[in-house]
This record gives sequence, C-alpha cells and structure tokens, in this order.
Amino acid sequence: MRAVVIHAPKDLRIDSYPDAAPGPAEVRVKIANGGICGSDLHYYNHGGFGTVRIQQPMALGHEIAGVVAAVGDRVTHVKPGTRVAVNPSKPCGQCLHCQEGMRNQCLDMRFLGSAMRFPHVQGGFREFLTVDATQAVPIADKLSLAEAAVAEPLAVCLHAGKQAGPLLGKRVLITGCGPIGALMILVSRFGGAAEIVVTDVVEAPLAVAKKLGASHAINVATNAAALDPWRAGKGVFDTLFEASGNQAALRTALDLLRPGASLVQLGLGGEMTLPINSIVAKELQLRGTFRFDPEFELAVRLMGEGLIDLKPLITATMPFENAVAAFELASDRAQSMKVQLTF
Repeated sequence: MRAVVIHAPKDLRIDSYPDAAPGPAEVRVKIANGGICGSDLHYYNHGGFGTVRIQQPMALGHEIAGVVAAVGDRVTHVKPGTRVAVNPSKPCGQCLHCQEGMRNQCLDMRFLGSAMRFPHVQGGFREFLTVDATQAVPIADKLSLAEAAVAEPLAVCLHAGKQAGPLLGKRVLITGCGPIGALMILVSRFGGAAEIVVTDVVEAPLAVAKKLGASHAINVATNAAALDPWRAGKGVFDTLFEASGNQAALRTALDLLRPGASLVQLGLGGEMTLPINSIVAKELQLRGTFRFDPEFELAVRLMGEGLIDLKPLITATMPFENAVAAFELASDRAQSMKVQLTF
C-alpha cells in the first residue's frame, strides 16, 4: 500500500508501506479521510517541534476515519464494512498513570504519527491501517467519514473544556482561532457559555469563528482597542482558552480575566515568561490540558447525535497523492482552516 511519509523538512513523499494483517484483537481499516494537524505541519515545515525531531522516515497523520476491512478472531464490536473513527491513542494500561485513570498521561503511550519515541510510531496517512480493536470507534450512519476524522481534535477540546470546569452562563475568551480555537467555540457553546469572544491576527479564521457562533471575532492586529469593553474593573471574562501558543496573546488576555478566572493553556509555542504577580493578585487558576481519553468516544457521539456540527471547519479536501500541495495549503492560515486528505 501507499502512505504519506515525511523524510526531512519539506521532504514529503508517497512511499510504499507494509500492509499488516490484523492479529486476534486487531482490525484493519481502509482509511478514507485524514485531517492535517498542526503537529503534522511542524514535522513538514520544521522536522519536528521543541526537542521532538524526525530521526527516521515516518508516516504522518492521526486525525483519521475509514471503513473496517478485516477483523481478528476476538473482535466482536465491529465487522468488515463498519465505518469508524480511529482513536490515535494507545495507552499501555499498566503504568502508574493508566492505573490512576489518567491514561492520557501514559508513560508508554503509542500515539499515531508521533516522533516522541524511537522507533517512531507510524501514522495513519496510508491506504490501510491495522490498529488495536479498541481504537476503532463505530460512527453514526448519518455522520460522514470526513466529519468523523475531526473527532480527535474535538476530543482535545472537550478535554480542555473539562479542565476549565462548568461553562454554563460564563463569559469565555478564546485567543487564537486555528482549528483548535475554532473547535473551542463549539465546545463553549455546547457547554452553555453566555458570551464567546475570539481573537486572532488573521481575518479568514475570524470569519469562520462568526459562522461557528462566536459572539465577537476581533482582529487584535488591526483593532486591539475593540477588547477595551471587557477590561472593566479588573476584567470580566470567567474563562480563557489560550489556543495560539503566543506569549503576547496570553499576557494581553490576563488583563481581561476577572479575579478567580480559569486559564486553560492549549497552544504550544515554546517557553513563555508569565507575569506571576498578576496571576497571584487576581487568584487566577492556570491549568494545562494534554490530549484526551474518554473524550474521543464522547466526540464521536456528540457529532453522531447532531449536537456539534464540524462541517464548517473543513475548508479543503485533496487526494493524498497531492499531499505536498495539501500541506502547503494547510500552512496558509489565510486560505484554510482544516485541510483533509482522501485515500
């Protein structure tokens, strides 16, 4: 079979890959759709992120969905022809954190398309993928495979929403409106937020934010003063989802948060210098958020029941043979939100 494989920065190839038959507790999935994630773009443009670097050719991709092609002898919950979203996480189930119920913090996690360990965990941008049966989550009949492939980033945002605590009736600020920031709009709406303000420095994603239900979408590069109404007193926002990974965005947002507000950091942009005095004086609750666990199945269910609509996020779909063009398009925030490959 063929796969989309990164060899070095800007060296993306369509390579032949082994096509493993499923073991007794595994399923073989014919991949249909795969979404290009920010981490995929880091591998493509820079060869990695932080200290994580490509050390060998690696198939990219972890936002994937497809149709079951074959199952192992012990698999009963799916059969050939079942449409599934593929959960890219495979925690060990045995380490301390897995036993504590924090499987997203697994000490021996195998996450599709990740160079965090060596040998790397090969990704899902390939024609067929064999995974543990527990990773194949059936989807509703009315849900498209394109939508199902967005289950993974939605799960990331559902987990972030849980880290923030109740959102019902809250004023929410989202800084950064890439795919994760956009999905946080949907999660905040689903959680019952009374007001959702989104900021970015590019107009195109802010237009998408309005379509997704943001109360206000503000370009802080051209109209930073538009945030002034929310600076009243010591600030008025109850919750911040920082999705840009930009230190300037975080520091500016702190002035807009009310005392006791929750700050959930999603964006990864390298080390930041925090104004600790402001965090202490306003008694802000700073929380990290990392991947997901039960939220993946929740994401699939919410989409399947029509409670969260992700279709506006998918801005382009291209055949995987044109992967280089698709990655270049996905790298241009002025033109794209979520670019998917078809297989």
